[in-house]
Amino acid sequence: MALQELTQKAIALLKKLIEKQSFSSEEDATAAHIEEWFKQFNIDYTRTKNNVWAVNKHFDESKPTLLLNSHHDTVKPNSAYTKDPFKAIVEDGKLYGLGSNDAGGCLVSLIATFTHFYNQKDLKYNLVLVASAEEESSGPNGLNSMLPIIPKVDVAIVGEPTLMNLAVAEKGLVVFDAVVEGTPSHAAHPNDNNAIYNTIEVLQWFKDFKFEKSTEALGEVKLTVTQINAGSQHNVVPGHVDLVVDVRVNDAYSNAEIAEILQTKSPCTKITPRSLRLNSSSIPMEHELVKAGIAMGRTTYGSPTLSDQAVLKCPSLKLGPGDSTRSHSADEFIYINEIEEGIQIYVELLNRVIV
Repeated sequence: MALQELTQKAIALLKKLIEKQSFSSEEDATAAHIEEWFKQFNIDYTRTKNNVWAVNKHFDESKPTLLLNSHHDTVKPNSAYTKDPFKAIVEDGKLYGLGSNDAGGCLVSLIATFTHFYNQKDLKYNLVLVASAEEESSGPNGLNSMLPIIPKVDVAIVGEPTLMNLAVAEKGLVVFDAVVEGTPSHAAHPNDNNAIYNTIEVLQWFKDFKFEKSTEALGEVKLTVTQINAGSQHNVVPGHVDLVVDVRVNDAYSNAEIAEILQTKSPCTKITPRSLRLNSSSIPMEHELVKAGIAMGRTTYGSPTLSDQAVLKCPSLKLGPGDSTRSHSADEFIYINEIEEGIQIYVELLNRVIV
């Protein structure tokens, strides 16, 4: 099938996906539409919960494997929508709808690209496509659950809106629950160990603290106190203050190293990471995928936003049509021509690397 016709079918698939609710862990209907695509093109596939995946027809275990991944779950629409978030509306070259930009356009573009190469023989890489669930919630039944099931992956392209430029690194995330303790008492009595007052010094420490290592791709680690909670009534000094600390991790540290540093140095009574699995990710600048993209005129950058790259251990590149600034916004949209261009760039990039 000509690439132009394949592209139009991909856009039609995206319209179908938009018009089915697919909040994280509720992706049954969109998974069914993706299954229909594979059936239409006679592609052998497997559905594992709400993840739909396939390998190229001439898969060869002796060759390295390239993962093509994007997600079909969405966040819930916010209250500022003026258009029906579950209706695919085309106006002035824009396709509106929840999940159109994040990451439906990327997903259907990768599905079309995988379909284009599916029957080809003698590829230098195997291809594995995973249309994954639960990306937005970092849930247990998303891409992370697929890694023990699909063939071992050597390198990955993760479809997220990057204006088809190359996100060669992505910050990881660790969320910490921290506790500052004091002595509980009646507000009318003297208390030199007020947990709320003790928190002033702790907050200043977090504000001033800098991790030593910075990288060219991702800059410094960014640490932010985002929540604070204490007290039950006006006349009781609480015994502790609870803080939430959001840490965006560059590629100079593992999440475990970040946790060790904060647990050793921070003045909190206790600081505990909720999870260490959402690590930073990157791909070497000398990797052939990056070199091919640069040769095609694509720029490179480090991304501050989290994606399914975080669960991958292999080198990975974030690349896709659409603009990250539109994600999770009211009246979300993607330009039709961004999808058309995205498929062309994906195909050309893989032609330079795997053919």
